[in-house]
Amino acid sequence: MDKETNPKPNYEILAYITLNQNRVISGNVLALLATDEEEQKQITQDIAKSMKADVTQLKCGDYMVYRT
Repeated sequence: MDKETNPKPNYEILAYITLNQNRVISGNVLALLATDEEEQKQITQDIAKSMKADVTQLKCGDYMVYRT
């Protein structure tokens, strides 16, 4: 199906993990502020593993946990 007949995305963003407090905004997605890169990576891995989800690291260094 194309976007015109099915406008709903085929993925769900579960969490957004960042080191920048200005990127933590409210919404349906769990947004977490980590204190350093090591904590950021560990939180991301733990959430993805527990929810059987995928991870993408964005160019800005933040991580997004999502499920398709």
